[in-house]
Amino acid sequence: MARKYSPSASKDVEGAMRKRKRGTLKSGGSGKKVTSRKQAIAIGLSEARQKGKKVPAKKKSSGAKKSSGGKKKSSSRKSAKSKK
Repeated sequence: MARKYSPSASKDVEGAMRKRKRGTLKSGGSGKKVTSRKQAIAIGLSEARQKGKKVPAKKKSSGAKKSSGGKKKSSSRKSAKSKK
């Protein structure tokens, strides 16, 4: 079976783990310090993806399912303007 991740992608993850241990790894959005091991791995894989290394695509979360059928509900709210 072929490798899922390239060896250079593994190096990016290792680098992110080292930064986490030193306390210098920051999250992208808020800039807070990362302490979670799983989050550090995710950041390393994300960096490898941005560099174009062989890394599988992100898994889609199963919690955010969209409804596939049915009518779109329209708002029954009337305009706030009063008629003169």
